Amino acid sequence: MAFKAAVVTVSDKGAAGEREDLSGVVVKDALAAAGIEVARREIIPDDLEDLTYMLHELCDSGLDLVVTTGGTGLSGRDVTPEATLAVIEKEVPGMSEAMRSESLKVTPHAMISRAVCGIKGSCLIVNLPGSPKGAKECLDVVMPALPHALEVLSGQASECAQG
Repeated sequence: MAFKAAVVTVSDKGAAGEREDLSGVVVKDALAAAGIEVARREIIPDDLEDLTYMLHELCDSGLDLVVTTGGTGLSGRDVTPEATLAVIEKEVPGMSEAMRSESLKVTPHAMISRAVCGIKGSCLIVNLPGSPKGAKECLDVVMPALPHALEVLSGQASECAQG
């Protein structure tokens, strides 16, 4: 079974048409290369209420994965982690920790990332940084675990032990 995903770019300038959505393209292409169908792409302003609503809607629509890019920093408008935490039922901290750990090898700015990952129902939400380079690097970190995580959430796999 092919998994279906949405890519949500959280950017005031992107939503206003003042900046090209390069991060969303990078994420979409990486997911497609891994055999994950990107069924929806959205660009939304950094607004807590709108983003929370969209994440609920996407998770409830039958998608397996929602990947956000942007809004994970320290600015007053960065609200992606808060929206994600308002939606998820369980955190998946290992993914966020792994992304920060690997990113620290590239930049000290990784330690100010507030990205979170978690699940709502059978949908996994993964927050990525807003820069195309950072988004790709962080997605590459979690990609090896992503297929199995989606299999478990969809009920296709029940064991995590390897033979």
